[in-house]
Amino acid sequence: MLQSRVLVLALILLLGTTFPEVHSKSIFERDNRRDWMVLPDSFFAAFYNAVNDVSPRAAKVLENFAQMPAVAGTRNYLIKETAKINALIEHLLEKLKNLWNTKILGY
Repeated sequence: MLQSRVLVLALILLLGTTFPEVHSKSIFERDNRRDWMVLPDSFFAAFYNAVNDVSPRAAKVLENFAQMPAVAGTRNYLIKETAKINALIEHLLEKLKNLWNTKILGY
């Protein structure tokens, strides 16, 4: 009797955590990281890991290069500017969505 109650409780907890995922937002409405520097960072990380597997000394040189003030400053500038561009694009998409809903669909 106790085992069946524990099983029922476990099933309720399991369904309670997975069921809301069925009603998740569309891919355009999710709060994903929209930073354009994700791809270059991931490529650099993969490249760094590959170099580190072959030669840890060369990987250390790459790490020191990435931490140079000129490289870090350029990267920070690019991140700041792409964040501004992202905000402008999101604002434009919101306006287009509103225009579509009001003028085309008529809500």
